[in-house]
Amino acid sequence: MSVNTLPQIDFGPYKLSRLIVGSNCINGGSHLSRFVNNQMRRYFTTEQILQHFADCERAGITCWQAGRGSEGLLRQHRERGGQLQFIALASEDPKDPDCLRSLAEVGTLGVAHHGEVTDVMFKEGRLAEAREFCKKVRDAGMLVGVSTHMPAVVDAIESQGWDVDFYMTYVYERHRSREELKALLGYVPLPRAEVYLEEDPPRMWQAMRQTRRPCLAFKILAAGRLCDRPELVEKAFEETFRHIKANDAVIVGMYPEYEDQVAINAELVRRFSGLSQ
Repeated sequence: MSVNTLPQIDFGPYKLSRLIVGSNCINGGSHLSRFVNNQMRRYFTTEQILQHFADCERAGITCWQAGRGSEGLLRQHRERGGQLQFIALASEDPKDPDCLRSLAEVGTLGVAHHGEVTDVMFKEGRLAEAREFCKKVRDAGMLVGVSTHMPAVVDAIESQGWDVDFYMTYVYERHRSREELKALLGYVPLPRAEVYLEEDPPRMWQAMRQTRRPCLAFKILAAGRLCDRPELVEKAFEETFRHIKANDAVIVGMYPEYEDQVAINAELVRRFSGLSQ
């Protein structure tokens, strides 16, 4: 279905475009406000989501990343002739014992331990529990990943020699506690749960460059905060590709109601991909 092509990376035995379509816009998770969330849900009907996937493929995007529960949409996409590959987020859940089997049945390439859970475990000294889940992913026949918002998690996993194939790396650390923000900034901004600091991406880029494994960087546009002007979007893509490795990629959620963000982002990846070394 793809008409155009995008630079690609090796991902285990597979090839992935260096631009991967994300899912927060589709799911109505703007990280901005409940009003924006509702707007996204209104726009992204099932039909519009499937059209979005088709548009992504035509632009050269070869992969979609989303959480558990997206298998139905993936099946509908495939029934229409779509060929997007799929990377999932998941974690251990006693209420969802068939999680990995369900993901494997739809041909999921890889499963990353959910970053929200990863970071809580790390802060509580329970990161070994995430390692046990990763072993189950391996046994289920899919590539193994870990998602995190914290460079220290990547460093810890690398130092401990985990059997993982890739990372999903949120370039902004937005889970700092009130005490951590107070110590770092001298005050506590509002809303505390969505603080994006321009000093954060360089910290994560450094962690990404210290591992040979592919890293899929996400939230490079600070959850829409850098989308107000085209020059801000361009700068974010340029800086990201300048600092990540040549075998890394980016995951970007797109909301194409008012502009063709798929085409815009694909062109930026073509323009700046060569900066990575």
